Amino acid sequence: MALTGKLVSQTEIKSDGDLFHDMFRKPHGISNICPDKVKAVNLHEGDWGTVGSVISWKYVHDGKVKNTKQIIEAVDDEKKSVTFKIIEGDLTELYKNFILTVHVDAKGESNLVTWTLEYEKLKADVPDPATIMDILVNVTKDIETHHLQK
Repeated sequence: MALTGKLVSQTEIKSDGDLFHDMFRKPHGISNICPDKVKAVNLHEGDWGTVGSVISWKYVHDGKVKNTKQIIEAVDDEKKSVTFKIIEGDLTELYKNFILTVHVDAKGESNLVTWTLEYEKLKADVPDPATIMDILVNVTKDIETHHLQK
């Protein structure tokens, strides 16, 4: 069984691609949009939306509140992508490396949000992070619903 892996999921959205990209560049408002999935997002170092900034998240996974601390590794406003690397928290108990990238392909009224998870498990019996991907897709849908209601 391979210890490294990659999961990719795409979700079509009708809300503004720039607006969606900004939500993840500066994610402090996400906990207000989907408090059942994301309890808090806090800035620890740096500035919102800048490379090298450190952000912590409290999120619900398998019915339990968990924590993660991430560093923003890359922001590409032109390509509408943000890359986060997990540096602390619950996921580090299972994965040696864990990188999340969110990319928005903006094409007018129909936009495509792509989540990519790249990871290295600490042990062979650690599951692939499919349930983490489910959370990200559901957060995407909640943000979409929130913006369409405005």
